[in-house]
Amino acid sequence: MKEKTKMLKGELYNPEDTELKNDRIKAKTLCMQYNSLLPEEKEKKQEILKKLLGNIGNNPMIEPNFFCDYGYNIEFGGFVYINHNSVFLDCAKIKIGANTIIGPNCGFYTAAHPTDAKERLKGLEYAKPITIGKEVWIGGNVTVLSGVSIGDRAVIGAGSVVTKNIPPNVVAVGNPCIPIKGI
Repeated sequence: MKEKTKMLKGELYNPEDTELKNDRIKAKTLCMQYNSLLPEEKEKKQEILKKLLGNIGNNPMIEPNFFCDYGYNIEFGGFVYINHNSVFLDCAKIKIGANTIIGPNCGFYTAAHPTDAKERLKGLEYAKPITIGKEVWIGGNVTVLSGVSIGDRAVIGAGSVVTKNIPPNVVAVGNPCIPIKGI
């Protein structure tokens, strides 16, 4: 089985596989091109996003600097706004619903490594998808970890580390992030 297939299935895979390395080089090159564009070059930005992302939704706004591993695993369900300095380790799908706002310095990490040191030293990793519902607001400096879902209209407080699923219609904060009240 190809390493890319293993990656997309959530199985242990070798990220140093030639195909995956080439995919990352392509994505990182497009990210660099995107990040170097002037603010008024909106059409060029959308063209690059169409080449980079799996689904760009409806004219997303992504402030520079934007970084991702593959791009093709990122899908927007409509308009999405992402503030400065975001990192998307998209070894698995990252789906973001329509009308979601993401603050600056946020990270979305589908990649994970075995907890057993001997396994980890083999250089293998695995990835689990991240799903973010529609109309979500994610504050600045939030980290969303592998395998997490955030429900529709949830608000994630600044600085939170989301390690487990968050239901819809709640405000959730902290490390680890937990719901503190309903909306």
